[in-house]
Amino acid sequence: MAAEVAAKAGLTVAIFEAMPDCGRKLLVAGQSGLNLTYALDHEAACARYGARASWIAAFLAAWSAEDTRAWADGLGVTSFVGTSGRVFPEAMKAAELRKRILDRLRTLGVSIHTRHRWQGWTEQGALGFDTPEGVCSHQAEAAVLALGGASWPETGSDGSWAHLLAARGVTMQPFVAANCGFDCDWSPAMQRFAGSPLKNVALRCGDAVSCGECVITATGIEGQALYALGAAPREALAADGHALLQVDLKRDLDHASIVTRLRTERGKRSLSDHLRRRLGLRGPSYSLLRECDPGIDWADAEALASFIKAVPVRLLRSRPIAEAISTAGGVAIEACEGLMLRAAPGVFVCGEMLDWDAPTGGFLLQACFSTGHAAGTQAHAWITRGATPCATPRTS
Repeated sequence: MAAEVAAKAGLTVAIFEAMPDCGRKLLVAGQSGLNLTYALDHEAACARYGARASWIAAFLAAWSAEDTRAWADGLGVTSFVGTSGRVFPEAMKAAELRKRILDRLRTLGVSIHTRHRWQGWTEQGALGFDTPEGVCSHQAEAAVLALGGASWPETGSDGSWAHLLAARGVTMQPFVAANCGFDCDWSPAMQRFAGSPLKNVALRCGDAVSCGECVITATGIEGQALYALGAAPREALAADGHALLQVDLKRDLDHASIVTRLRTERGKRSLSDHLRRRLGLRGPSYSLLRECDPGIDWADAEALASFIKAVPVRLLRSRPIAEAISTAGGVAIEACEGLMLRAAPGVFVCGEMLDWDAPTGGFLLQACFSTGHAAGTQAHAWITRGATPCATPRTS
């Protein structure tokens, strides 16, 4: 996106890609349907970025979800809004979309150099690269870094660049897993349900609430409803060493309705069969109740109803960053003036390498598109002003 904006503005643009080909993480996103963006109004969309809502607002206003859909349409990729409010291509696969993006860039005159891993700056302020043919350097009037976070390292997004910016004096925040699963140290009985969904549940962690579906794993729990809680679980882990996740297994029924159903005469049926027949609690749901039982009296309908509405699941740790869909951490927002690094004039940053995070649902890609658009725009403005070539130290 940054390259396209800069090229359309009339700049000579080169892309240097560490991997053998570009956009591998886009292909990963395509494995789950390529959720390009969302269909929400501006205020509601910004709220999904949590602590970074006010910071991201200007970028989302300048390049909105509607702009992303129009851009994709210009590539021949028509989209539709799903029932969840997510936006997907109607038929296009991620590989074909990537090809069309790269074809457009080449048409705009953008040169693409693969297997060029950035190694920081030379003593003369040029960009240094490690290539199969050896070390090389390129001088630029402005540079945009779009280096990704630290999740899905096999795509090239491994966070190995962080020390280069830290050495330059850029304030960095440690990478942490976002949109990830959590470990619960299940018993063998609960592990039997690995891969089983908990459907139509409500989750609460602190003040954060979400609804939808999550999935039992061999080690704990993951899924969209959990990701939608944002930073709340990891903040609780950092503060207390664990996070309490409350699971409402019957979010479509209030406490009184559950009590009424529980008090229905069950005859000779077992309690598990009664819960299955009267409340639809079976398999993983019933097992979760047994797993997380704090010692309630199951014969007490009031107590059992309260338990069903707030099953306490203890989250002990997040899954490794390499398994996460995305990461928080990276370049501190305060290290930037706009999107230009204060410690490296003429160098702009965008995408997941910045310290923001958001749940899945189109918010990750949209913020990357929006900050990429802004970085390309700001790089063009920098050059137009005739500013010092990028990364050249300022004199006193």
